Amino acid sequence: MDDALRAAAETAVEECLGLTADETVAVVTDDERLPVGEAVYAAATARSDDVTLLRYPPGSEHGEEPPAPVAAAMREADAFLAPTTYSITHTRARQRATEAGARGATMPGITADVMIAGLDADYEAIAAGCRSIHDQVRDAETVRVTAPGGTDVTVRPGDRPWHRDTGLVREPGSFSNLPAGETFVSPTTADGTIVVDGTMRPHGLVEEPVRIEVADGQVVSVDDDGVRGSLEAAAAAADDPDAVYNLAELGIGANVGVADLAGSVLLDEKAAGTVHLAVGDDASIGGDVEAPIHTDGVVRSPTVYADGEAITLPSP
Repeated sequence: MDDALRAAAETAVEECLGLTADETVAVVTDDERLPVGEAVYAAATARSDDVTLLRYPPGSEHGEEPPAPVAAAMREADAFLAPTTYSITHTRARQRATEAGARGATMPGITADVMIAGLDADYEAIAAGCRSIHDQVRDAETVRVTAPGGTDVTVRPGDRPWHRDTGLVREPGSFSNLPAGETFVSPTTADGTIVVDGTMRPHGLVEEPVRIEVADGQVVSVDDDGVRGSLEAAAAAADDPDAVYNLAELGIGANVGVADLAGSVLLDEKAAGTVHLAVGDDASIGGDVEAPIHTDGVVRSPTVYADGEAITLPSP
């Protein structure tokens, strides 16, 4: 195993989860992310004698529920780590696991390179950045984001709380993405224009900016065929097609270790000095919309205003 990948896996297990010898651990992976899964498994077995590796075929979409035995193992473990091709972050399986007291982290779409880049970082410093953002936005009635690329969107959190994804997952029921580093909210409504000029599925780093118009908390137009097509496919499969077009999240990056966007949403949405906005499911992050998709778009060089006052963002 590559020494850098081994060190990144050890950071996830030791620093982020703080795993102890008497804890049970479920490592959830799939056929396409097996090398990362095995690295995490090896790091976990160095700390605990009760580690299970669960491997299943990749699904077809972010937000798709994992197989029932995987969901059960996550729910029964003290801790879980999930390097998978498609995100299980916004699934009922993950939500029920943390509600049952399991703590853990999902790692959707992760590769060895992304894991090394995103976990070679000072997570105490990342946590401090998340706290700083949280202190500036947590009581705001409106949060406006502008950016040189054309973004000008205002979200209203209402009574929904802001969350800090610090990567430090040490208390029962706590949860994070890894690599981590963001402060985020599921707004009650939003209006304006989002111009994604960073990273967004299915493109990775976008060659041309993606323009998304939002009114009353719903996406009303998308000018990119690939993004629009993925939303239309999800809407066709959804019980409630309108749920797919919900403006689900505003996140503010705080990972000061990410200097350049890499084309991975998992990593790039955490980059300090960026924001990301997501469309689709928000039920697992404080909202009330269930959808079979949660897709994020990263905006470069934003200015964020909390009730009209520009806030200070961390920088890499």
